[in-house]
Amino acid sequence: MMKRYKTTESEISEAVLRILRDIPGGEASQAEIRRVLPQYLKLSAADREQSDTRENEEVWGQQVRNIVCHKSAAGNYICEGYLETPKCGYLKITKSGSLRIS
Repeated sequence: MMKRYKTTESEISEAVLRILRDIPGGEASQAEIRRVLPQYLKLSAADREQSDTRENEEVWGQQVRNIVCHKSAAGNYICEGYLETPKCGYLKITKSGSLRIS
């Protein structure tokens, strides 16, 4: 049986950096990020499955939310200084984040 590929949280975070790099000011709401992310990253069938923790949300959408929810975890893009949360529900790319993807 073939293993179903699921995009990693790191890959989701990299896509978020690319999205924010392309937005003037480098800041967007999580809702806006979730709206455009499928244009930046090919999502697999496993990514599009129902989240176990959020009703009516696909796995990849929960992974976008996890960027903020897990912000103090090592490897998280907020913890690593690539993203910041300027206000509730928003993400902003930092100078370090811009350098990471340039």
